[in-house]
Parts: sequence; structure tokens; C-alpha cells
Amino acid sequence: MELKYGCNPNQKPASVYMEDKIELPFKVLNGKPGYINLLDALNGWQLVAELKKATGIPAATSFKHVSPTAAAIGNVMSDKLKRAYFVDDIIGLDKSPIATAYARARGADRMSSFGDFISLSDTCDETCANIIKREVSDGIIAPGFTDEALKILKSKKRGNYVILKIDSEYVPLETEKKQVFGVTFEQKRNDVEINRDSMKNIVTENKELGEAAINNLLVASITLKYTQSNSIAFAADGQVIGVGAGQQSRIHCTRLAGSKADNWILRQTDKVLNLPFRPEIGRAVRDNFIDRYIALENTPESILDFDFTELFDDRPEIFLKREKYELIGKANNIALASDAFFPFEDNIERAHKSNVKYVVQPGGSIRDDEVIETCDKYDMVMVFNGIRLFHH
Repeated sequence: MELKYGCNPNQKPASVYMEDKIELPFKVLNGKPGYINLLDALNGWQLVAELKKATGIPAATSFKHVSPTAAAIGNVMSDKLKRAYFVDDIIGLDKSPIATAYARARGADRMSSFGDFISLSDTCDETCANIIKREVSDGIIAPGFTDEALKILKSKKRGNYVILKIDSEYVPLETEKKQVFGVTFEQKRNDVEINRDSMKNIVTENKELGEAAINNLLVASITLKYTQSNSIAFAADGQVIGVGAGQQSRIHCTRLAGSKADNWILRQTDKVLNLPFRPEIGRAVRDNFIDRYIALENTPESILDFDFTELFDDRPEIFLKREKYELIGKANNIALASDAFFPFEDNIERAHKSNVKYVVQPGGSIRDDEVIETCDKYDMVMVFNGIRLFHH
């Protein structure tokens, strides 16, 4: 398949193909996919297929630049979460696990998901398509589409929305190749399976790991398998709530993912949900302001720095730092996964600030004892799964 161009407009010609003239494992139902679109689609499809297999629940992910912004399984959403994700008006949401999964994946980090490529483990139905219809998105890959969903999606982007149908039975070759600077790399495909058995080696004093916590650790771990390394993922309520990807230092991954997780917690608070936006203010503008509002030091002086007159009739309330810490401290069952071992306990200290309760990592650091000791200090549960998940 000939592509418009590669990663950048100057990289022409560009194409995708299968060796030995085997057919591509997907069909283009609409639009013309680009190079990065297909990287997002094929990585995202693997993620959701594995997540569905591990949990038995329909799964979705939102991808940008070959890393997931978030991933989720289709657990029913609370009313506050629906409001925070701007899907409280979607009819039939609770009856569609695949629509719920995507609403969760899209809503966790809405700024990063702007212009995403979507991957679904199950057939895209009308409810899911109605969520996608009103968001800025480049395309979607799924094993199937209902007639109603296909009609809705084909109307996006003036008829140019990319719609790919994946062959869910396709299994790639065991060996994969890529080229860098004219040099061909070859390796065994990363087909390691992450499942409930991966969560049995609990190394902390606290060994209480329930079903919901295991699902959160599975969601976070499988997400990392397809996230550019170094990477850290926070998860809660059956979805990723913060991804730190592509950082050279693990602590910077943890800080980045932790700040996104904190944002996720605070977006569901009454102070944010009740911001008095004018009715005509769109979702993207609201998202932008909410992120700035949460990040502010929020002294009376900082609020005065905002020109709020275009968004509100009345000045928003001050969100004090003390209030934020208290609210984050009340968050329940936050889980964290790391794609490689923790070299220092500073990662656990940062995780504690976001009230993390469950941690999974490969183990193998010379400072494992110090990391475990820090987890014990905060009564965390830590699993050593012995699986490194670097992805480049």
C-alpha cells in the first residue's frame, strides 16, 4: 500500500507491504492511512487484543505518536467520571462495554488524546461511534463495525476519517525486522503473555491483592508493553490514568505519569466539575482551562492572572494546594506498573504522593531491598513479575 509520505512530508516515497506477497492483515474501509497512523493502529490493536484476553472485558486505547495516552476495559462509569469525561449525555453508554472502554481511554488524558488513533478489541457500535463523532481524532482500527457506526464514522473529517478493519485471526511471524540507517535489526517478537499468573510473586509484607487491583495491574502492565520506553503507567478503576513515556530517567517517567494521575483524580472533584463555564464554551477549551486551573498554585493573585471573562460570568473559586493534597490522599486503589526495575526508592516516594497502593515491576535492581522497604513503609503491595517490557 502506497502512503502519502513517511513520518514527515519530505520522506517520500513511503509504503507498507508484507513479505512473500501475503495480504495485509487489515482492510481500509475509509480514508487514506498515513505512516504514523498505521504504527499507532497496529500497536494499539495488539494492546487491546491482549487486554481483552487477560481480563475477559472489551478494551480500548487512544494512541498518539506510537504510545498510548491511556487504555481501559469497559467497567461501568460513575456519574462523576462521566461528567469529567464529557460523556454524561451519551445515550446507552452503560449498555455498551466497548463504548465505555473508549470513553475511559479517551477521557483519562484528554489533552494528549486530542487527534488520537483509536483501537478497539470488539466491534464498534453506534454508541461508541457517537462518542468518537464529536472528538478530534484521526482514525480507528477494530475487528468490525455495525452499519450504523460505519455510517457515523464515514461522515467525520469531511469523509476522510481513516477506518481500518483488522483481521482478528491474524498471527504475525515469530521474527520481526526493522531498519535504522540502512542496518537491518532482527529479533523475536515480544509475545510474552501478561496474565493473572504474572501477579503472584508478592514481595512486600502486605500481600492483599484483590481482583480489582489485579485488573488494574494488568491494564497498566499490558499498556506498557506498547509504550515507548522508559515508561510508567498509573491505573485505577479498570483504566490507565497516567502514562509517563519515552523518558531517559525512570523518576521522570514516574513524575510525569503521577502528575497525570493527580490531574485525573482532581478533575472528578466538585470544585472542577462545578466550574461555571458558559454553555457555549467547547470541550477542548474547557480541557485546556481545567488543566491550567489544577496546575496553578491557586493563590488569590494567581487567579487574578487569568482573563476569565471569555469563559465565565463569575470568577472561579480558588483551588488551594492543601485541598488538592487532601483529595489526592483520599483516592483509592491506585496501581502503578513499571516497564523495568526501579533503580532507586525515589520512584516509590513519588508514587506515594499520588496515593499508590499497588505496584508491579520486574525486579532485579541491586537496590530491590531498599525499594521493598519503602513500599513496606507505606503499606503498599508490590509484585515482582520478572518481565521487562522495553518497547522501541
